[in-house]
Amino acid sequence: MSAVRMYGPLGRAVERIAPFVEADPIGIYVTMLSMWSAAIGGTVRVSSRGNTRPVLLWSALVAGTGRGKGTALRAAQHALRPSLGRFLDTHITSGITSGASLVNHFYEQAEATEETEAGRDVRALVVDEEWTEVLKRTKRDPSFTTKLRAAWDGATLRNTTKEGAQEVADPAMVMHCHITPSDWSKYVSASDAAGGSLNRIMPFSLGSVPMLDDDALSLPEVDGTELSGAYAWATVRPRVIGMGEDARPLWRIVRRYARIIAESLPEAQAVFIERTAEQTLRVAACLAASEYSTVVTRDMLAAAFSLVRRSVQDAVSITSQNHFHGAAKVMKRQPLPLVERVRARIAMFGGAATSSQVLPYVGRATAEEVKALDGIEVTTVQGKTGRPSTVFRLTEDSSHTGSRPAERTVTETTQPKRTDVAPKRPQLRLVTTTPDPKPVTRPNIPKPPARSANPFRDLL
Repeated sequence: MSAVRMYGPLGRAVERIAPFVEADPIGIYVTMLSMWSAAIGGTVRVSSRGNTRPVLLWSALVAGTGRGKGTALRAAQHALRPSLGRFLDTHITSGITSGASLVNHFYEQAEATEETEAGRDVRALVVDEEWTEVLKRTKRDPSFTTKLRAAWDGATLRNTTKEGAQEVADPAMVMHCHITPSDWSKYVSASDAAGGSLNRIMPFSLGSVPMLDDDALSLPEVDGTELSGAYAWATVRPRVIGMGEDARPLWRIVRRYARIIAESLPEAQAVFIERTAEQTLRVAACLAASEYSTVVTRDMLAAAFSLVRRSVQDAVSITSQNHFHGAAKVMKRQPLPLVERVRARIAMFGGAATSSQVLPYVGRATAEEVKALDGIEVTTVQGKTGRPSTVFRLTEDSSHTGSRPAERTVTETTQPKRTDVAPKRPQLRLVTTTPDPKPVTRPNIPKPPARSANPFRDLL
């Protein structure tokens, strides 16, 4: 599982309280990001390719009962209260189960705040700790998912009632939900995600809960000065956050990663991660706002990508259950060529994957067929014990050049291909770094051209 880099004031707050909480730190960090995006969502937008969109981050904590979902929520509220106290007290709601009630909530809030000093306020943080009950009820209202899509996009919400039409422009709504893995498989259908509603929610599986010795231990206070200033900066007037020049090469890699991963999976799984690039952009913009910045730097984008990649891996894991295997048979897509399937598997593990992580997932291809593919580097690494491990790496990327080649512990020499015999294992020659006191005559083998280091490895 890829490590998530917790960035900026939000990340430092998590590091401050995590040792005192019986919850996965990832759950605390994700919840804080969703709350932060809701707080600044009324005035902050992010720009990419000439379009602006909200920075709203929808998330779901997926874990069994007693695995710390509620604990993570309360820890996040504790960490943000010094900075966002009034917002948390007045803008959190739950239990919205129909399209009409969703629009009505924003309409009434807009009317109530129209004449206030701060002006019209249509921000909302919808927290459902029992999301399963909400999902059961929303199945009865076909308009609910349509309204959800509009809210995530920040588009105008409309509703018709007996008293007249209700219309709310620029809503800023964030959803944060808790659900068990079994209920996710049962109530979060691939068809809903394919329709574009539930694939806007990033799922995160929580790890094991640490056991603390002292039950009476209280959470330490968090200094909210830095984030309070950023909150005031973000909400005093509209802000548009754009991509910095140093981040653009990485942004191209993120978009390519998203496309390869989505195309390598069955459609019943791929529909849940088709917004990977968009989610990465929104997370990066939230991190930029937490540091008073209207520019997304490469560092911010890399931290955002590490979080979204974790969500992608969790989404694939959650949807790999039997419930979706049947759906995958119905929703078939044209299989990708072998080289794309192999590249997708290697990319999923950050640019370097062992044979056990690749070969069982690329169809009936043999190890020799995979090793013969263009753009795939094969090395053998000898651990301290056991057999050597075969490692596959990507060796080329058009959007990232100039880095030194990856170091290799074993060099593979290939024999000329023959069509009249069965493939043979390539001979391996160990490369030693110990200087030899005696001159050694070596065969004159042409030096291979320099390869570009794979950029995905830097993102782990």
